[in-house]
Amino acid sequence: MRIAIFGGAFNPVHREHVNLARAAVRELELDKIIIMPTAVSPHKGGRLAADFFQRYEMCRLAFASVPQAEISNFELTRGGVSYTYLTCEHFAEIYKDAERYFIIGADMLENFPQWKYPEKILQTFSLAACARENQDGFEESKERVERLFSTKVKTIPFVGERVSSTEIRTLAALGEDFDRYVNAAVGQYINDNALYYLPALQGYKRLLTPERRAHTVRVAFMCAKNAARVKLTEEQAITMAALHDCGKNLKADSPLLKGFTPPDNSPPPVVHQYSGAYVAEHKFGVADKTILSAIACHTTGKEDMSDADALLYLCDMLEEGRKFEGVEDLRKIFRRDLRECLFAALSHQIEYLKSTGKPIDEQTARAYEYIKDKKV
Repeated sequence: MRIAIFGGAFNPVHREHVNLARAAVRELELDKIIIMPTAVSPHKGGRLAADFFQRYEMCRLAFASVPQAEISNFELTRGGVSYTYLTCEHFAEIYKDAERYFIIGADMLENFPQWKYPEKILQTFSLAACARENQDGFEESKERVERLFSTKVKTIPFVGERVSSTEIRTLAALGEDFDRYVNAAVGQYINDNALYYLPALQGYKRLLTPERRAHTVRVAFMCAKNAARVKLTEEQAITMAALHDCGKNLKADSPLLKGFTPPDNSPPPVVHQYSGAYVAEHKFGVADKTILSAIACHTTGKEDMSDADALLYLCDMLEEGRKFEGVEDLRKIFRRDLRECLFAALSHQIEYLKSTGKPIDEQTARAYEYIKDKKV
């Protein structure tokens, strides 16, 4: 008998999870694939989250088309943080005579040496890994794990479409369409239960043009994906992204701007960052100073920017819809080091403004000088 465990938060489960399970059944010739939603993940605090029972139900709906799939509630009934080595030891006892695999993706394979007791996992289960849409570094990670633990990692030849649960949560939080990423039953379940939805943001769409709305969604996804890097929750990251341009299209006499006064000498192209923070606070009820600060400097930057300020500034500049010369180099730096990227981005912005003869806002100049002095 051949079995495999396919674990994860499944928050939520998406089409590529199911396609990977089918590929694993074919490649490993599995008699059973145990789908294991985690009860409490040791790595994923701060995310918008469905509870275990909701994630279990979504898995039941999603994997109904895979005959070999069995949805397990073991990690819930055991309680506590979900450590893989404990799950593997339990199922190795149940399936003593089976050939056993634990299925992981490329990102999990890269981090496998940092898991709790990885050697105990490998005493009971063999690893089977797939690159999904991310082939970069997969073979290097595979060879590293094999070398460190004197083991062999089975490759599942499956490369799916680019999709992530973070993107689905972001779209659902904003009330945007995510149907293309989940099967119909899962999508209906998410909508019926308003999973991940942030009602406080209802109405943000009405303040944006279609093009600005698409940009905002891309910024929100990038912010959510990187929220943990700056110790923000996903809700904070998505909220500041959703509202960062909410003042962009408002006329000066808009009722939403009653009582608003922009700072003196602010160039017209940057006023919307201040009006956006005002609308976020007075229209949408945002009281979080971290969010309001990030919105109020997302175009110009400012002296002594917080990590949250830097994240929104950079995601606004570098979201995947941006096409300016040098953007790919900046994205590479962003993935490596947020502060280094902030300095590079401010440098790029100042050079661009100089080359076009446009005025350099005092906030931008001070932000650049401040971070340059810190690097010296």
